[in-house]
Amino acid sequence: MTETSDPGGDAAQVPQLRPGLWDTVNERYPGSMIHKNDFVPLARVRKPLSECRLMFVSTSGVQPKGTMPFDTVHPVGDYSFRRVPSGSRVEDLEIHQLKYPTAGANRDLNVIFPIERLRELAAEGVIGGLAENFYTFIGYNMDPERLERTLAED
Repeated sequence: MTETSDPGGDAAQVPQLRPGLWDTVNERYPGSMIHKNDFVPLARVRKPLSECRLMFVSTSGVQPKGTMPFDTVHPVGDYSFRRVPSGSRVEDLEIHQLKYPTAGANRDLNVIFPIERLRELAAEGVIGGLAENFYTFIGYNMDPERLERTLAED
């Protein structure tokens, strides 16, 4: 959890996993000035899931084999994203992420990127279908505004 405001606009704080994390980041990386004080409410689903098409966004670092790897060593992370066609075979995907242990995900990619499970839900009619592409990026990103702009351009 990070700092956030409540829907009423007050600057109420919720517990953090590491209090002061964003202050520390801003001290170590001057100019990044990350502010975590936004509140985004969940949108209500207005029709049955069986009529909805699902698009999946992940911070897993999963990407199609042969595409440019994420920059996992740059001090401010990597703001770029990768398109993963929703019809991709698991064997054609790989993980480029150093910020979490990937052994379990390497054994079964669906642990972090449930592409096969989502296709099963679509085939069973639980969800209406899948978007043409899913999107992934790495969670370690000190320039989230740049990521947002890049995604908006796509």
